[in-house]
Amino acid sequence: MWRGDYLYLIQNLVIKDFKIRYRNMSLGVLWSLLNPLVMMGVLTFIFTRVWPQPAIPHFPLFVLCGMVPYNFFTVAWLTGTTSIVDNAPLIKRVPLPREVVTITAVLSCCIHLAVQIVLLLSIAILSGKGFNVQWFWLPAMWTLEIIFVCGLAMMSSAVNVFVRDMRYVVESANLVLFWLVPVFYSSDRIDKRYVPILDVNPVAALVISLRKILLNAEPPAAATLLKLTAVSLTFFVAGLIVFRRMKPRFYEHI
Repeated sequence: MWRGDYLYLIQNLVIKDFKIRYRNMSLGVLWSLLNPLVMMGVLTFIFTRVWPQPAIPHFPLFVLCGMVPYNFFTVAWLTGTTSIVDNAPLIKRVPLPREVVTITAVLSCCIHLAVQIVLLLSIAILSGKGFNVQWFWLPAMWTLEIIFVCGLAMMSSAVNVFVRDMRYVVESANLVLFWLVPVFYSSDRIDKRYVPILDVNPVAALVISLRKILLNAEPPAAATLLKLTAVSLTFFVAGLIVFRRMKPRFYEHI
């Protein structure tokens, strides 16, 4: 296949996944806005009224900086994990690179992500935190998370072909991750011994960097950015290697 053929294939698979996801939903893509808004409202009520956190100003924006990356990661990872099994008829009929199926499953979630990023930036403006030059870091930060998720999804989707319980492992891991990523609490309150762990956790690193950019108008820390880049690229390459080693046996198991 030529490069143009790959792009055409990826475009059509992304559109197909997007249409399937929102098929028969009366609100369609609006669910991408409602889910984070509801969670933002609930967490804001809990941590400003029930259990006030006076040290965290602009709490709705603060918590949304955590919810958007976390939501994208959990949905994209799970979608990517089941992509090979879910697209078994297509894989058996069409001679296409199997990696493309998993990667497009993740990329289809980027439409959902784009809507939530618009919401996040809108809340930033409404909170009085208008545009600043550090916003130009945002595309690079989001790209690194997408690369990381693609690598992780290639690993888990390959394993899921042979061990169908893998999707439940991913769901459980996502639940645990909600507490390990500073979604509703500040990373400043974490014991300094555990800060390096957050730096190598791409989701946590993105959350911390988003808050620096949107709340403080500061660039992401250089050390965090380097670690995030290294971890994301390492996982992508590792995921590609694992996937390619396992894919010759896909056909007999799907």
